[in-house]
Amino acid sequence: MSSVSGKMGPEAKVLDLLGLQNAAKQETLVKMAVLALCCILAFSLRLFAVLRFENVIHEFDPYFNYRTTRYLAEEGFYNFHNWFDDRAWYPLGRIIGGTIYPGLMLTSAVVYHLMNFFHITIEVRNVCVYLAPLFSSFTSLVTFNLTKELKDTSAGLMAAAFIAIVPGYISRSVAGSYDNEGIAIFCMLNTYWLWIKSVKTGSLFWATLCALAYFYMVSSWGGYVFLINLIPIHVLMLMITGRFSHRVYVAYSTVYVLGTILSMQIAFVGFQPVQTSEHMGALGVFGLCQIHAFVDYIRSKLSSQQFGLLFRALMAIVGAVLAIIVMALAITGKVAPWTGRFYSLLDPSYAKNNIPIIASVSEHQPTAWSSFYFDLHILAFLFPVGLYFCFSQLTDTNIFIILYGVTSVYFAGVMVRLMLVLAPVACILGGIGVSAILTTYMKNLSVITKPDKKQRRSEAASYPVKNEIATVVIVLISGLLCLYAFHCCWVTAEAYSSPSIVLAARQQDGSRLIFDDFREAYYWLRQNTPEDAKVMSWWDYGYQITAMANRTILVDNNTWNNTHISRVGQAMSSPEDKAYEIMRELDVDYVLVIFGGLTGYASDDINKFLWMVRIGGSTDRGSHIKEMDYYTPTGEFRVDKEGSPTLLNCLMYKLCYYRFGQVYTEQGKPTGYDRVRNVEIGNKDFELGVLEEAYTTEHWIVRIYKVKKPENRG
Repeated sequence: MSSVSGKMGPEAKVLDLLGLQNAAKQETLVKMAVLALCCILAFSLRLFAVLRFENVIHEFDPYFNYRTTRYLAEEGFYNFHNWFDDRAWYPLGRIIGGTIYPGLMLTSAVVYHLMNFFHITIEVRNVCVYLAPLFSSFTSLVTFNLTKELKDTSAGLMAAAFIAIVPGYISRSVAGSYDNEGIAIFCMLNTYWLWIKSVKTGSLFWATLCALAYFYMVSSWGGYVFLINLIPIHVLMLMITGRFSHRVYVAYSTVYVLGTILSMQIAFVGFQPVQTSEHMGALGVFGLCQIHAFVDYIRSKLSSQQFGLLFRALMAIVGAVLAIIVMALAITGKVAPWTGRFYSLLDPSYAKNNIPIIASVSEHQPTAWSSFYFDLHILAFLFPVGLYFCFSQLTDTNIFIILYGVTSVYFAGVMVRLMLVLAPVACILGGIGVSAILTTYMKNLSVITKPDKKQRRSEAASYPVKNEIATVVIVLISGLLCLYAFHCCWVTAEAYSSPSIVLAARQQDGSRLIFDDFREAYYWLRQNTPEDAKVMSWWDYGYQITAMANRTILVDNNTWNNTHISRVGQAMSSPEDKAYEIMRELDVDYVLVIFGGLTGYASDDINKFLWMVRIGGSTDRGSHIKEMDYYTPTGEFRVDKEGSPTLLNCLMYKLCYYRFGQVYTEQGKPTGYDRVRNVEIGNKDFELGVLEEAYTTEHWIVRIYKVKKPENRG
């Protein structure tokens, strides 16, 4: 019997080994299948806009990105980098290569040329439309890798599934949303993943890859400033908690030096990493790393008494020298102060009180509480659960995700646009939380066996109804995940898949009514105006006019010149004769306004008009424009008979309501009834003196006027 058992021993070991290998292969197969489904889901869920409308670019900024991408694909990088755009900011123009983050355009151009190299014919526009959904699939993979490094594979799979459909990220990555954020979130999470790998391994290889990923991030989005401040904060926290090590020193020194040198190759960034206040924190932490490493070396060579004396002396000298250097640089202007947008993150009221052009952007408004639930759903509640599990198992990497979570919650609350930064970390912490809960309670589900009486008694005494509690928790979590999936699909379909360039409404019979007035107006401009015509509009529509109408505009969405925008605001806020002087000064041929009083389109120029007044009055030449002059004596902004005479006779009012007093908009209402403001307009019977109506679209949403030439004096 002993000889038989001896022969069976190696065979049993081989069978056990084969069983483990098969189990590992099955686990890998399941993991790959789940990730593939996440990628497919992330891409397909973002196609609602294409299915409902067509392959169309959304919003405003994406039209500039599309126009520059098309120029890059057709003319090449050299001409693109040196392109002076005379269609924008007349008469100033714009140097494209030195005023943009080129990562988005370069990525699209590479994809376009790569597909054509393999004889896959595709238009540049279609590449732009589908690029964001494609990168959302890549983001799912990177999120899996990052969360796996923080916890384990199961948490990574949950986080990948969460981020594939989270509304906070979908809002910026649907098909047609061709903006920098479409690829920037992938770049950011990829950099974070490589940073975590660098910290865990202390490898120069991973740190170099992290620096390259940071370079791609810098080339793609101005939000890289958040990244280059978060990583130094992580290193500083590791120093404070006594966790600083040689691994962290190698990782940060490599990432900072190589990443800074690479980022300075972007023309728009230039020397900002060593000259602006937003980057000084990273430089300071780099210096602390060198001091910390030097102190550790000295400590190893001296006795504790000698080291204490030398350390105190060195700290006093170094602190004094650094303080003098910083003060000197600040006084001489070598270090630029914080920008207005950065100040507005630290003080939400700063932009409203000092820079109205920043405050006028809807994306820069504080976030409502309902937006957190709308864009995150159950992740808003799973977020603190994930934080708890990270605190309970505190490591170098978990400290990073805790810092990322806390800072992103603050910034998302200050500015609604930065909900995009919060969504990924909410998915990561939500994945960690759900994975930990399910792992804990799945173990408590009893297997159908026949334990002896002693075992059953001990289990019942230590944990009564263990199986029932575990079942309830698992069912509850599963139900919440199902609700999350339904919510994400509904939000994507109803809220984030409607392009602003094409509007839709439901009629009483349930059928859809399409308002294509924007493209109608831009096509009319392209076909019926001289090629050198100058169009004045509010800055929101500048990118669309240059991209679709191919006409010269005075201001656009770049908003780099507050004085020029203020001049347009002054023209819109002034009476017709005063506005004519400004339009002649700016060499304006046509004026374009957006009006929603007939259709009920609320995002029209009348609702934006107070921002034109504020911005117009924010400069010296517009000091005569006072916001209170456009309110009633009781402080109301009204367009009816009770409205301010200054408002009822300004250029914007007349351009929007010209001939509107003769139109019936609703049954049982008088002529000139504004369906947005829900009032009868106060000034109906007027004629234009220095402008003439050139074109009004089918639903009156876009109205174009031609500026009359001065009369001959001879």
